[in-house]
Amino acid sequence: MGPGLYIHVPFCARKCAYCAFFSRRAAPEVVAAWFAGIGRELETLPEGFAPESIFFGGGTPTALEETDLGRLLELVRERVDLGRVAEWTCEANPGTLTKRKAARLRAAGVNRLSLGAQSFDDETLRRLGRIHAAAETREAFAIARAAGFENIGLDVIYGVPGVSRESFRADVAAAMALQPEHISCYCLEIEDGTPFARAAAAGRLEISADDQRAQFDWARQRLAGGGWAHYEISNFAKAGRECRQNLLYWSGGEYVGIGPAAHSHWRGARWGNTAELPVWRREFEERLEPAAKACETLVMGLRRLAGWGREEFRAATGFDYDALRGTEIARLAAEGMLIAEGDRVWLAEDALFVSDSVFAELV
Repeated sequence: MGPGLYIHVPFCARKCAYCAFFSRRAAPEVVAAWFAGIGRELETLPEGFAPESIFFGGGTPTALEETDLGRLLELVRERVDLGRVAEWTCEANPGTLTKRKAARLRAAGVNRLSLGAQSFDDETLRRLGRIHAAAETREAFAIARAAGFENIGLDVIYGVPGVSRESFRADVAAAMALQPEHISCYCLEIEDGTPFARAAAAGRLEISADDQRAQFDWARQRLAGGGWAHYEISNFAKAGRECRQNLLYWSGGEYVGIGPAAHSHWRGARWGNTAELPVWRREFEERLEPAAKACETLVMGLRRLAGWGREEFRAATGFDYDALRGTEIARLAAEGMLIAEGDRVWLAEDALFVSDSVFAELV
């Protein structure tokens, strides 16, 4: 799989109560400084860099004014070789996607939208701090289809405190009714520095692991029965509609990240940018030893439901996974957390919801 390009658009109309991603309000002077920085970074792309996937993430890319969104698209078209791009994704939020923005994205070559629905219940949306109502999600989806988008993803959050299992089931049903090509079901996590974290520390918010597990298990069965294959821990897709950019990350592929808080992996080196505006800088750069990088790739690839085939892993890393972590793999298989059969290893069903604890044993 060829390389990817990620551009971080760090602007939101309002910060959600659970979100720890780096974002700010789109004040004109800050947007102008961000454009200057993006332009400088695009000038430093590796020689011959031609991505097969592009991803505009955030933040909320569609929080940009239409003229600024158009300027970003033009900047990319001017400075990036787009000849090999097969998938170009833009994250969008209901309430910020207009007909004109959708048309502009599609005309520029963006062929996939990822809509942050999160819930189809207005009370849950208020609890999460979202700026939109459920009706606006349906409207945004219709706008995207009318603009010619044939590949749309919807994000839904499960395990929200105070939200019943029945309400979450209604969210999944509502998402399925729109017939998107991709559905992501993300477990709510308490992230440091967020309003939810402060509420949890004060005892005003409690997470029920039992409810989260029940909602996760139900969603897996319901989505699979509806034709969305479970291909990664949190992601489900119609045949051939898996997110290429994310598959690249999980497979240990190469990508360049542009913008504040963006990360890159290129030619064996990794680096990341500081999470700050109006000016950001490279925060770190490291080169992992081959065995350490291979262990990291093993873990990332196990997020995929298919796991790793022995020859696929050897081609990606130069290592045999048993030579790296054979003892740990055998133990986790005996404990029912991994399945290692023939020349393939993958997460057992019981491990999907507690995958982080399994991965900790393999790093």
